[in-house]
Amino acid sequence: MKWFKSNHEFHYEWSLVSAANWQKYPNESCTHVAHVDVLSRTIDPETGLLTTERLITVKQNIPTLIKKILGSDSTQYVREVSTIDPRTKTLTMQSVNLTMSNLLKVEETIVYREHPDDQLKTLFTQQAIISAGNLVSVWSNMLEEFSLQRFKQNADVGRIGFNKVLERFVGMQS
Repeated sequence: MKWFKSNHEFHYEWSLVSAANWQKYPNESCTHVAHVDVLSRTIDPETGLLTTERLITVKQNIPTLIKKILGSDSTQYVREVSTIDPRTKTLTMQSVNLTMSNLLKVEETIVYREHPDDQLKTLFTQQAIISAGNLVSVWSNMLEEFSLQRFKQNADVGRIGFNKVLERFVGMQS
């Protein structure tokens, strides 16, 4: 099992970041995200919570050896459930891979929350747990380490891409 955690501070207010999040994909930095489909969206009338379930189609450049071991191709699917709480100014996104999750599971949680000391900033926390299943136990450490490194690369690229989306989003509002 491998763990990943990252923190970042966006220099944009939470309401802008949470609104721009829906425009995050596609973008030129995250070309591995091929498509995003909204499966459901509900608002709780009592709490004001907006919950959205999405299916994300990802095209990963997977090394041939790993493709042969796992018998997979480069198209992967991820289920994401996000909740926006306008009262606490928190956006929480939880995702898990659907493709081959019995062999390798990646569970990710992202939280955007208003900075407690500066309302013009948003705190970002990203955590992931990567674990290989029992069927690939001989290869599990290699597979987990490869997946962790790929996750780190995608996380860095994702933050850069989201900053570009935020910049465009601000420009559209001006």
